[in-house]
Amino acid sequence: MAGSDIVAGPSRGDRAGVTRIVSGVWGGRKLAVPKDPRVRPTAERVREAWLSILGPALPGARVLDLFAGSGALGLEALSRGAASATFVEMAAPSLAALRSNIAALGAERVTTVVQSDAMRFVTTISAGSYDMVLADPPFSIDFAPRLLAAWLDRPFAPLCAIEHDPRVELAAGETRRWGDIAVTFLRTP
Repeated sequence: MAGSDIVAGPSRGDRAGVTRIVSGVWGGRKLAVPKDPRVRPTAERVREAWLSILGPALPGARVLDLFAGSGALGLEALSRGAASATFVEMAAPSLAALRSNIAALGAERVTTVVQSDAMRFVTTISAGSYDMVLADPPFSIDFAPRLLAAWLDRPFAPLCAIEHDPRVELAAGETRRWGDIAVTFLRTP
């Protein structure tokens, strides 16, 4: 699920239970946030910066959104020109919000929802299965370093971006920090 930490305060998403697509064809459209106190939605300002960094790679990309939660990352990528998005999520409240958001945007034709543990899912896909991976794993479990190791072992996309606690140093890639959030960007040579 997209970040499973306890919500730390107002900077962790909208207190009213919604967030929005920041830019692109669906810019400004509201998204439902899972009714789950453990969900930590990526703040809009972080998502804006994150997807702007990836901007040149988005048009036509096949995106994998791991720990998808509401689907905000993958839907933002689609809004900015990605061709398709596969969302991997296992928590029922997150799946409900994700499916609702896909339906509200009319994005069913370009999306696939996989109900699965994200770490298990990445063991089933081959190198190069996607063009880009966006991952927002729970901060309370060591998923970020484990996902990095899985990607280094078998790069399932040439570009992988992992959100994590800024106190966690990932041993590869370029890390950008925004307050209490860090995103590490990894690219195959």
